[in-house]
Amino acid sequence: MTKPVCVLVGPPGSGKSTVGATLAAALGVPFRDTDCDIEALAGKPIPEIFVDEGEDHFRTLERAAVVAALTSHHGVLALGGGAILAEENRAALFGHTVVYLSVELPDAVKRVGLGAGRPLLAINPRATLKHLMDQRRPLYTEVATATVVTDGRTPAEIAAEIESLLKH
Repeated sequence: MTKPVCVLVGPPGSGKSTVGATLAAALGVPFRDTDCDIEALAGKPIPEIFVDEGEDHFRTLERAAVVAALTSHHGVLALGGGAILAEENRAALFGHTVVYLSVELPDAVKRVGLGAGRPLLAINPRATLKHLMDQRRPLYTEVATATVVTDGRTPAEIAAEIESLLKH
């Protein structure tokens, strides 16, 4: 069975996609984002999935995407911010190198902007993001084998720290 070099988890704005692509390039391995897998499978952007079929349908697609990626991808894998909500996804992460990209609210808000393309942040993005971060932080910590603080740092700096962690 193939397994990722590492799996990145964290809230919206933590840098999973940007840092993941940077890290994968540095390691010479492919990068994969389960949100992109879901969009390809559904044939439409995530906001449209939320509008057309609802969050429950999206989470079903997400669970399938996470399992598929964890068993078939050999590079750096980024999970959507809410993927850790599903018990099956948290259980599937056991035995993997999981890096929690921690970010505080001010930096997360700067990075996500006003929630464009992020259906859960469409109304009152700052308050919603704070709630999501508070709700999910214990779950990110639960699945993580390492935590990397991303506040005030560039994607290259964060990727370099993760690369160093992977070598030890």
